Amino acid sequence: MERSSAKKIKILLVVGARPNIMKMAPIYRELTKIERFKTLILHTGQHYDYDMSRVFFEDLDVPDPDFYLDVRGGTQSAQTSLIMKRSEEVLMQVLPDLVVVFGDVNSTLGVSIVAKKLKLTLAHVESGLRSFDRTMPEEINRIVTDTISDILFTTEKDANDNLIREGHTSDQIFFVGNTMIDSLIYILEKNRKRENPPIHSNYAVLTLHRPSNVDNKEKLRSIMEAVLTGTDGLEIIFPIHPRTYSNMEKFGLSALMQRIKTIPPQSYKNFIDLIKDAAIVITDSGGIQEETTFLGAKCVTVRENTERPITIKIGTNTLAGTDRGGIVNSIKQALLAKKQHAIPPLWDGKASVRIRQIIENLKL
Repeated sequence: MERSSAKKIKILLVVGARPNIMKMAPIYRELTKIERFKTLILHTGQHYDYDMSRVFFEDLDVPDPDFYLDVRGGTQSAQTSLIMKRSEEVLMQVLPDLVVVFGDVNSTLGVSIVAKKLKLTLAHVESGLRSFDRTMPEEINRIVTDTISDILFTTEKDANDNLIREGHTSDQIFFVGNTMIDSLIYILEKNRKRENPPIHSNYAVLTLHRPSNVDNKEKLRSIMEAVLTGTDGLEIIFPIHPRTYSNMEKFGLSALMQRIKTIPPQSYKNFIDLIKDAAIVITDSGGIQEETTFLGAKCVTVRENTERPITIKIGTNTLAGTDRGGIVNSIKQALLAKKQHAIPPLWDGKASVRIRQIIENLKL
């Protein structure tokens, strides 16, 4: 298979879910500064509300994707296989000199496998994070993607240690920091330039979307009751995920929502405004653990484990587990505790600059 004879080095950035967009956007802006690079974006459509994705592109000043695969939903295997089938057509058409994937979603795994079968150079941004829980689909995606990647960009030192322990060589691994924090800083600066009404801080923000938390009636009921008990006296603002909303209706749990203000999924700039002023954030998201850490906001994570241990070490994030008592106690203790605010190494808004500099020096 012969590469194009075009002089420009073609770099394909792959996203599939909204968190990928935040990780990709600052890298895109950096790479487009380099004249010899032709930087393209592939969006698989894994999170299939395309209009919502477009808001994130607009917030972060990134153009619409060059390729959109419209994959939509399905089981883990069905979705991944469709991503592989449709992305193969794009990769064979473009034959990029470098494919860059982000995070741990099915799009990351599917496109990575296709890229390596086509013998393309593959870089993984946010490599080496581990929950050590292989019942999580995301953990499988992380491990497999790292195993076949040529270049591993990490956000924290624990990730480097994980990769070395798994047999990767140090010349593959680049500790660059966190590009999601680059986007967060970018949005904070944009938000400072717009007139925002003052927001009171006597509220909690809740996000829940993981199937293990929301697809079982009793588990979802228990979590919601725990949140209501732990936050007694606080208004709860819930940008509700479509999956969670559907399950609340299906399971007959709507009565639990009476003290909760549900709002649609938010644009990135509006969501950051929301969490930075909250008394507490309760979530099962990975990225929100990082954002609250940088912002110094109190966070309680409704999961049994986290692939972002740095947020626990810094002290801004509490791992509550998923049983009712643990969640209630974690929320109450976090609300009483003094705020912690320490920023992990290289979470300085310049991770994308370091990645661009490394890519410039690659022999592509």
